[in-house]
Amino acid sequence: MVDIKKPVDQLIDSANEVQAAVSMNVALFTMPELTFASIASIVAAGAMIIGGVFPFIPQYRDIYRSQNADGFSLYVCLNLLIANILRILFGKHFELPLLAQSVIMTFTMMALVHLCVTVKHKTEIIKSRQHQFSDLDIEHFWQWTDFGSYVQFTAAFTVLMGLLTYLFLGNWVFIETIGFLAVFAEAMLGAPQFYRNFQNKSTQGMSKKMVGMWTMGDVFKTCYFVIREAPPQFWICGSLQVMIDISIFIQVFVYRRNFVPHAAIS
Repeated sequence: MVDIKKPVDQLIDSANEVQAAVSMNVALFTMPELTFASIASIVAAGAMIIGGVFPFIPQYRDIYRSQNADGFSLYVCLNLLIANILRILFGKHFELPLLAQSVIMTFTMMALVHLCVTVKHKTEIIKSRQHQFSDLDIEHFWQWTDFGSYVQFTAAFTVLMGLLTYLFLGNWVFIETIGFLAVFAEAMLGAPQFYRNFQNKSTQGMSKKMVGMWTMGDVFKTCYFVIREAPPQFWICGSLQVMIDISIFIQVFVYRRNFVPHAAIS
C-alpha cells in the first residue's frame, strides 16, 4: 500500500515556505509608516537641499533686471564653489541631502558667475584688456573677462582635489582636513562683509534681508547637523557661521547712525 501522507506533508511544507517567502517580499515593498518624525525629517532634508540657494535668487534677479553686477562680489561665488567642491569630494560618509545641496549650490554659483561676466561684458563701454585663466596671472585671479576661464579653473580645481583625495583616501588626517576646509570656507562667507562694515563704520549698502536669510539658514543647518549627528566639522563651523551672522547684525545696531555714501556690499 502506497503511503501518500509523507509526500502530502512535504507539499504542505513547501507551500508554507513559498507563502513565507512571498510574505517577506511583500513586507520589503510595503511603504514605511508615515509618522510626524518621518515627515519632519523629509521636510528638513528638502529644506536642507534647496535652502542655501534662496538668498542668491534676489541677487540674481537684481543683476538681471538692472544689468549691473558692480554691487556683487564674485569672490562670494569662489568661496562657495571651493567649499561645495571640497564637500562633494569629502571621502567620509555623510548625509545625502548635504551632497545634493553641494551639487545644486555648485551649479547655482556657476550660473551667477555666468550672469555677472555676461552683464559686465555687455555694459563695458571702453573694452579693457582681456584676462584669462590660461594667462596664469595671479594679479587678476578670479577677475577674468570670459566665463570659460571660470569653468576651466573650477574643472582644474575639481580634478586636482579629486586626484589628491583618491591618492590619500586612506589617510584619515587628509580626509578630515578636507572636510574641515569645506565647511570652514563656507562658514567664513560673511567675514568679508563684516570687515567691510568695520572699515566703513557703517552697514549702508548691505542687504539686511540677505544676511537675515543667511542667519535663519545657518541656524537651521547647524541644528540639522547636530540632530543628524553629522561629522563634528559641520556643526562646529556652522556655529561659527551663525556667530558671524549675529556679529553683522550687531554692527547694524552699532553703526545705525553712521552713513557712508556709496558703501558697497563686499
